[in-house]
Order: sequence, then structure tokens, then C-alpha cells
Amino acid sequence: MNRHSHLSALLLTTMLCLSSVPSKAQTPTFQVNPETGETQQQFAARTAWWRQAKFGLFIHWGIYDVPTSDHRNTTPDTLGEWYMYNSRTQVADYEKFAPQFDPVHFDAHAWVATAKAAGMKYIVFTAKHHDGFCMFNTKLTDYNIVKATPWHKDPLKELAMECKKQGLKLCIYYSYMDWHNYDYLPRRPWDTRPTTGASLDKYTDYAEGQLKELLKNYGPIGALWFDGGWEHPPADERSLEVVKMVRKLQPGIIINDRLNPAEDFSTPEQSIPANAFPNGRLWETCMTIVTAHNLHWSYAWSDTNFKSSADLVRKTCDIAGKGGNFLLDVGPDATGVIPDQDLTRLAEVGRWMKANGQSIYGTTKSPFHRIPFDGSCTSKGNTLYLQVFQWPSTGLVLPGLMTPIKKAYLLNGQSMPAYIRLKDGAIEFPRPQNVDSYATVIVLKLKGSPIVDQSVLTMPPLADGSYKLNAEDATLSGQSAMVEKTGGVSNIGYWTSNKDVVAWNISVPAAGSYSVALNYACPPDSAGTVFALTASPFLPPGVAGTVASSITGTVTSTRDWGTFQTVTLPDPLKLNAGSTVIRIAPQFIPKYAVMNLRSITLTPVRSSN
Repeated sequence: MNRHSHLSALLLTTMLCLSSVPSKAQTPTFQVNPETGETQQQFAARTAWWRQAKFGLFIHWGIYDVPTSDHRNTTPDTLGEWYMYNSRTQVADYEKFAPQFDPVHFDAHAWVATAKAAGMKYIVFTAKHHDGFCMFNTKLTDYNIVKATPWHKDPLKELAMECKKQGLKLCIYYSYMDWHNYDYLPRRPWDTRPTTGASLDKYTDYAEGQLKELLKNYGPIGALWFDGGWEHPPADERSLEVVKMVRKLQPGIIINDRLNPAEDFSTPEQSIPANAFPNGRLWETCMTIVTAHNLHWSYAWSDTNFKSSADLVRKTCDIAGKGGNFLLDVGPDATGVIPDQDLTRLAEVGRWMKANGQSIYGTTKSPFHRIPFDGSCTSKGNTLYLQVFQWPSTGLVLPGLMTPIKKAYLLNGQSMPAYIRLKDGAIEFPRPQNVDSYATVIVLKLKGSPIVDQSVLTMPPLADGSYKLNAEDATLSGQSAMVEKTGGVSNIGYWTSNKDVVAWNISVPAAGSYSVALNYACPPDSAGTVFALTASPFLPPGVAGTVASSITGTVTSTRDWGTFQTVTLPDPLKLNAGSTVIRIAPQFIPKYAVMNLRSITLTPVRSSN
């Protein structure tokens, strides 16, 4: 169609190798931080504890719990840790909550013991949230829990001592954003304080000083969990300077991605990616124990919709099966009590983890590009763990595993019925007599590294012969693209590199032509990307091949990142019979990003004769 209508030889080679068959389970490769010059081996050693841990407790606690514990406050939007923002409370009025914060029931030993019994290996505590109130003993402001409340104690110091005693890693959340500090800019729209003399540079000095206190006064810190860094570019926040200071004080620390540039791990919020991050990028889903629509991370008296224990266990499995960590949040109330609903669920998750944690801790992502049953799969050396959520009454069928099995058994101690190797090479596991209502774990000890024939893990056509290629089912390769949610529906976003390739594996019963419709969103300032959509047969590694068919398209504006439209390409895509890989890759990105892609629909072109 234009000068970008043909793929370069380099892009062709890259695309042909993405979903080859067979495929081995891989230990993730780790990105090297260019600012530190750290080698992959050094990075792997520094992050080893975190990759082993897999499961942590997030704690949101602060003086915002005073108004959000008051049953007279019935407006959901003015509950939780964003109370100051959502209620448009002036700084002087918000400060009045500090003298009312008296957590007489706080028990550091009980909090840490609760996390440990739940199977968690680390705790992330909110030392300072966006409201600016400091939940530790800082000398840089009197606006802290020791000086401004009647309690006069430092909970972070007590948590540090208990984590050390009970063998958990202490990690610290720190918000760069600060609605209270006079020097932090910009002001909130309703904040009536003047800005005369306010200096973001001076505020960064303050934040840097507090980080030094946190890293010097509380022992070894496992991870620094930044937040609120989205309002300013890295240069204005002096983020590189801050990060260098942090690493100098605690060289072994791990840093998240919320103070640009992104450091050691990514932090998808309230959602689980469709698959592992590209290039072995470390990631951690943070999620509330209450359902997402409650929208509160801290305590809110009206939050009564809780995720079930089974759902939490299955999310733990799903995240581990995609190579991630799970940071599960609770919000203690203003007296220091973790709600009973939270405690009950943590205890129930802990009972499952005690019996089945072997399938979570220290594991890597599944070797199956697509899980062929209702459940998840994790890998550890020559061992696979199949975490089955709902066991089919006719038996669980596992296609594609080529490595012979030495031994198969259940982690729950139940006897395992003999499995059957079917004629097509798939393995059938009969239903055990007793299955776990949360997830039953099958352990497969293999005779070598797991090798999976991905060509049999394909999507069949729908009843009308069409294919719906959704974001959740895609395999992503490259540098930046990931599955996110916009308006509660998954899409492929953060698509900013021409090295990012998105693929689906389908089975085509007969050759034919298909019309192509993309459902995507894109604002005017990112429109114009030229992309190629290709269809290729599965090929073993090292076997040369060519793209069977290819068409191109150009991304047009749909108004903004949240307005999705369906756009049909003018040319059809030809598909050959057999196992086929559909790939979409940008060839030319003239502006910021490609698009937010929800789905691609392939519809058979019917002959008019």
C-alpha cells in the first residue's frame, strides 16, 4: 500500500521465531539497569529473595482512617486513603485528624504473624501516603505519628523488629506526591494556600532526607515501593539522583517502577496481566482484599464486598503461573485492628499455602503459552505444578507436554489415579476421589526440562468459522507492550516500541480468506502507526520459513485512549490450513504509541458464487 508495505528481513526473522514449536520452559532473563551497570548475574542475585517469596502483604494505614472509620460518613468517594483529595479538605482541617488518631490496639507481633500464617514472605508498609502524614519517626517534620498523635509511638520501628524476629522482609512504601507539604507543587485545585516561595526542588530535598532516615534507621529494607511520581518528569523529581542515593545506602534493595525511570519491577494495579511480561521483566500485581469496585486501599467502614478465599488462592496461582508476585492489601482501622473479614480470608489462604506453597514459592512461569484447563501451571527445574481450579468430570486432558513423566502425585497427600497417554500424545488425568475446592495441585516430576509443543495449544474457530483474538489470549514479545484494563475491559497498551509483537495461535481447518477488523483506541497525538498483520505456520526452532500472507494497516484516531472503535482493514488476510500464528507488529511509529488494542476479529470471506 505504501513504502512500509513490506516487512524488513530483521522483523521477519524476529516474528517467525516467536511461537515456534517445541518450546522449553525458560528461567526469566533479567534486564540490566543502565544507570548502575549491574550485570544480569548481579541483578538475579539481588532479586533472588523476591522471586522466591512470591507473596506479600500490603498495609495502607494512616490518619485518613479517622474519618473513614466514622459511620456518619456515608459517601463512598470520601472514604479511604484519598479522603483528603476526594472530600476537598483544606490542609488545616485535615491536620485535625492527627490528634484523633490513637491506635491503642496496634500489635506489630500480631500483624507480622498474620502475614506469616497466610504464607506471605514480605510486608510493604505505607510510611507516607499522598496526604503527607508520616507513619514513622521523622525529624524533618512534626507532622508524624510520634509527635502529632496521642499515641507517640513508631509503628515502623516495631514492625521492623517483628519482621526480623519472624523472618519476613520489611519493605517500605513512600509517596513522592505530598498534598500537605508547602513546597510540593502543583497544589490541588481546592487548596487555598498560596504558592509564594514554594519550591519543588526544596521538597525533593525533604523527600530525599526522609528516605535517608528510612534507609538508615530501620535495618535492611527489602524493597522501596515508590508511588505518586506521575505528576513530574524525572528531571524535576531528580529521580536518578534519588535512586542513586537509595542504592548507595542499601545496595541490595529492590525498587519499583513508580518514580521514573522504571527500576527493578513493574506494578500492575488491581489486575493480572494476560501473560508474563516481555523479556523476563519482573512484576508484582498489587490488589485489595475487598473487591475492586470498592476503590479503597485503606480501611473504609462501608467496604463489605470481599473477594472469596478461593478467588484469592486462584489469583495467587494465576500470578505465579505468569511469573509474577502477588501483593495483597489490607487496611487496618484507626485503632490498629485488621478487620475480621480480612483475617478470615488470610487464614484460609494460609491453610492452602501451607499444604501447597511448594507450587508457588521460587517457581517460574508456565511453559504453556496457553493453559489448556481451568487453572494455572508453575515450573521449577524439571518439575511442573498443575493447579486445577475446576476438575472436569471426564478427566483433565493436558496436550502438548513432550517431556516424559517420571512421577505424578498430588500435593494434598491424596492418592493419584494413574494417568493415561492418549493417541494424540495428550495426557489424561482421571479425577481424584477428593479435590480441593480452591485448587488441587498435581506435581509432575519430569525426566528433563519441560518441552511443550505449542502448536497443539491453539484457538479453534467459533461456530460461524470466525476467530475472536482477544487481548487476554495474546502472547506478547518485545520491550513495553502489556495487557491492561480500560473501562473494565482488557486491552494491549503501553505499546511504544516497534520491537513489540503481539501473537495468537489458531487452528485453521481449511484454507481461505478472512476479513480483518480491529477494535482499538487511539488519540490524535498518537495516530499514524503503520502495522503489519501476518499469518505464518508453526515451525520448529531453527527451521527457516516465510510469512504465508501479510497485510498492512494504519492506526487512525478514535478520539482518546478510552474510546474504542472497530475498524475493518480494506484487504483480506489469507490463511492456510493447519496450526497458524497470527501476528501484529508496528513497522513505523511516528508519534508516542501504537494503540490500545482490545481484539482482532477474523471473519471468513464467503464466495459470492
